[in-house]
Amino acid sequence: MDTAQEHRLTELEIKAGFAEDLLEALNQTVFRQQQQIEQLQREVRALRQQLQESMPAESRSLRDEIPPHY
Repeated sequence: MDTAQEHRLTELEIKAGFAEDLLEALNQTVFRQQQQIEQLQREVRALRQQLQESMPAESRSLRDEIPPHY
């Protein structure tokens, strides 16, 4: 193998190494974002549950909505 081929091979190995590092960093980012999404989904479910629990059990009549001067 001549020097030019060795140089090209070395360059390709370096690029492959950088690509592997970038892929690993992207995988870690996606993993963290998925964890954050799941946490936010849990929080939204909890808030929705709290909202439902805080609403009055009886439903209001439209008659209750009429202003008193009618």
